[in-house]
Amino acid sequence: MAQWRGVGGRLRGLVREAAKFGAVGAVGFLVNVVVFNVCMHSFQLAPIRSGILAQTLAIGTNYVGNRYWTYRHADKHRVPRETSLFFLFSGIALVLENGVLALSHYGLGYTSALADNVAKNVIGLGLGTAFRFWSYRTWVFRDRRRAPASGAVGLAAEEQAEDGRQLL
Repeated sequence: MAQWRGVGGRLRGLVREAAKFGAVGAVGFLVNVVVFNVCMHSFQLAPIRSGILAQTLAIGTNYVGNRYWTYRHADKHRVPRETSLFFLFSGIALVLENGVLALSHYGLGYTSALADNVAKNVIGLGLGTAFRFWSYRTWVFRDRRRAPASGAVGLAAEEQAEDGRQLL
């Protein structure tokens, strides 16, 4: 029975983490969409340039939200490493998102504002978000708690069940 309680605790923790990640992402999404469309339609910038500028601002917004809210419990002793990894993985997601836009706009010839927004902010962003969630929780914002060296169950296991993350 305790095993099921642990699974439920891990699941609740994962759902809580995903909800916070999603809320931060929603703010980043708004920044991304607004800046992208302002750059495209007000400043007449090219789609990829607009996408890169918009996503760069959104990445900065997301770092602050994820570092200080979603993953505030993560190890703070490795912030320089964490920051480097965050921007590395965000850069990969930026390439994914804007690669979909480039394929749609230049490769397939879908050049309307609607097509650009769907390619970048729906399909590309969906792929990038899945990649970012996995990479941030796996590599960037690692949990500061460690598993007991003896393998004994105790406080660390209870914290793991509450948090929903594997101890790293």
